[in-house]
Amino acid sequence: MNCLHFIDEGKEIYVDSFFMKTDNEGMEKELFIKQLRQGIYLLDEAHESTGYLVIGKNKACLIDTMNGYTNLKEVVSKLTDRELLVVNTHGHPDHIFGNVFFDEVYMNPSDYELAATFTDNPEFNKEGLHFPPYKPIQEGDVLELGGRNLEIYNLPGHTRGGILLLLKEERLLFTGDSINHHLWMQLDGCPPMEELVKNLDRIMFLEKEADFILHGHARDFDDISLLPCMRQGALEIAQGKTGEDEDYHWFGGIGKQHHFKLNPDKHYSQLHSVICYTPKENDKS
Repeated sequence: MNCLHFIDEGKEIYVDSFFMKTDNEGMEKELFIKQLRQGIYLLDEAHESTGYLVIGKNKACLIDTMNGYTNLKEVVSKLTDRELLVVNTHGHPDHIFGNVFFDEVYMNPSDYELAATFTDNPEFNKEGLHFPPYKPIQEGDVLELGGRNLEIYNLPGHTRGGILLLLKEERLLFTGDSINHHLWMQLDGCPPMEELVKNLDRIMFLEKEADFILHGHARDFDDISLLPCMRQGALEIAQGKTGEDEDYHWFGGIGKQHHFKLNPDKHYSQLHSVICYTPKENDKS
């Protein structure tokens, strides 16, 4: 038995209990819910990944379903009775495994194949849980919730099918892992850094459309300036300004990590900010 916690104005309040999945080591996981604004909730699953619930007058939207430790369908039903749309920002497991609790989920088709490499897992069938079909979503689409609209923008980089969701009425940009303080660009399928910079340049206008970023591992708001700061870091890597970059050890091997600077006058949920990448062959020491 695990606990669901609700955090309001910085205070953690016990709300209810749920049976949750455990990880491979048998450790139980907790879900923390924080109300950011009226009808906008941050869902922090075991401090491993973050999803969001945006509630409009007619519908609600769940942005990412995290690792699936918690029955999110039950959780959401305690927060709203609106018709629910479920969207994945990209196809990595810590953002899609909770899809098993829903009947259909929206995802950019460019990440269907990536998602399948994780979801075609017989362990889920053993538990009687199955992944639902995907419905396509991509740039130009708008999710109309009633008084709140989520505009979709493509940002290939961390994955080919990464998307951003702009909640224009609240000036919030939901970015999944495409824009964050610890950007993984060392994965198979990630484009060269020069291409990432071009992709970021294409959506830089969003800096004027939003005040804050809510990314896929956040516990609070980040100022929108995280976007140009991260873009500058990617540009420095593309330009070869990597002499002070450190080794980055991860489960796939050893890459490099490039620290990028934040604006000292702005608010961020954390200050340590890096882009992880695989150096070009002629740059390897």
